[in-house]
Amino acid sequence: MSTSFWPLIKLVPTQTHFKFTRLAPVAAVISGLAVLASVASFFLVGLNLGTDFKGGTLMEVYTTGPAPLAQLRDALGKAGLHDPQVQGFGAPNSAVLRFLPPAGADAVSGVETLKGKLSQQFPGIQFKRVEVVGPKVSGELFVSGLTALGVALGLMLLYIWFRFQLQFGLGAVIAIFHDLILTVGMLSALHIEFSMTSIAALLTIIGYSMNEKVITFDRLRENLRKYKRTALRDIIDLSENERLSRTLITGSTALLALSGMLFLGGPTIFPVVFAMVFGIVIGTYSSIYVALPVILLWGADRGDDEAQPLKPINARP
Repeated sequence: MSTSFWPLIKLVPTQTHFKFTRLAPVAAVISGLAVLASVASFFLVGLNLGTDFKGGTLMEVYTTGPAPLAQLRDALGKAGLHDPQVQGFGAPNSAVLRFLPPAGADAVSGVETLKGKLSQQFPGIQFKRVEVVGPKVSGELFVSGLTALGVALGLMLLYIWFRFQLQFGLGAVIAIFHDLILTVGMLSALHIEFSMTSIAALLTIIGYSMNEKVITFDRLRENLRKYKRTALRDIIDLSENERLSRTLITGSTALLALSGMLFLGGPTIFPVVFAMVFGIVIGTYSSIYVALPVILLWGADRGDDEAQPLKPINARP
């Protein structure tokens, strides 16, 4: 593309020389404090478990005017429902109702009865979404979700170990644990609903974060073979500067694609999209300031063979 067509392209440097490792101690302190804050939020505040994990019934309703949260809560209480919760979400006329049916009552028939009562008390009310999950199913879903996360992390460790070196795999897994803890902590602190779609978002974050680390390690391994007498700290800085433009383009493209769903997708998909946006930002950060410092502290094997220069495609043998 000609620079005369887009003059702002002149402001983007073709080469950068940032000293990423110089900020590693500061980043370690920040990451440590963030992890501690996330763990504290998880144990003190807890997760806002959705119906998938908590069981019970969830109803998303729309009213003709601003949602009367107090009246809706009072109506659920008079209906004899256990643990009724009413929360405004999204548009002013939108509300989410959560409750447990009375002991021994049929959940499905109870929902239909409740719909009739709410329609009489609040004319024009619309029921956009209804989810009914039993306690046994919710417990199985929670265990299955955690198992999926654990299997994914284990397979990632094995892949990086065989693809690169053991310290690379440990650095990647530590960084991904860092990403997951911070993402779950943010969901807990902001009281965003955690459901099966959140598990899907966390698995997506694992995949994106691991992809970033594979590209990071691949460039680092190439430079380790090429510059055998250069300090490891300098090779890490060089590798990150060489892939910086790719990281910015990939990350910004993903964030632009998700930003539309984040702000315009509505309350149903907001939790999963928010988790993915936060996870992408944290995953990019952890590739530089969590995974690579592990390798810097441990050291890396530079191999015995020198890197072979690439030949031009049209070069004759």
